[in-house]
Amino acid sequence: MNSKDRTIKAREIWLKCYEELGSASMAARKCGIPRSTLYRWIKRTKIEGNEALKGRSRRPITHAKQKVTDEITELIKSIRTQFNFGPQRISLHLLRVHNLEISAPTVWRVMKSNNLPNIKKYRKHGDVKRYNRPIPGDRVQIDDCTRLRVLRLYGNKKTESTIDFLGHILDTFEFPIHRIQTDWGTEFFNDLFQEELMDHFIKFRPIKPRSPH
Repeated sequence: MNSKDRTIKAREIWLKCYEELGSASMAARKCGIPRSTLYRWIKRTKIEGNEALKGRSRRPITHAKQKVTDEITELIKSIRTQFNFGPQRISLHLLRVHNLEISAPTVWRVMKSNNLPNIKKYRKHGDVKRYNRPIPGDRVQIDDCTRLRVLRLYGNKKTESTIDFLGHILDTFEFPIHRIQTDWGTEFFNDLFQEELMDHFIKFRPIKPRSPH
């Protein structure tokens, strides 16, 4: 049962309750609806029969009187041609410059009826700026200048493994390492690893917490 059928069924129950109780106030209170609503459907069914329970279309019979004259239409077309504005900006332009309050949807209907094409938006593709550090070894995580990598697999996260891996980095890169960037793992914050960095004059830079870049 769709929503329309459920609505009709509910109206039938209201009227049946009214017939059984003989009181609009009691029926409305029992059905949980305002008395005015119940009176409306009682009146409609008396005039139109059960067909009234289907309800009436809420679509307006006639459209509201259009306030767009031929002069305003020509003004909208000229603004569109001269400034290449869209409906929203044309609406603002009419209000600010010509003191005419025309909504953007109305402007859009005028443009559509006059076959004015939509504005094509072209996204400017700027040159891709590649992030990198100016000097090799300035900050090593994946080296931000050369993109060189050293990969090694360990079965634990002990201090000894961290120091051993640092040694492989120093042996692999042919340039001095100025700074090491890591996350906040405890294997990087122990005294032995920090002393190893100091022995090689390497600065330590942990990333910000919860920033896994």
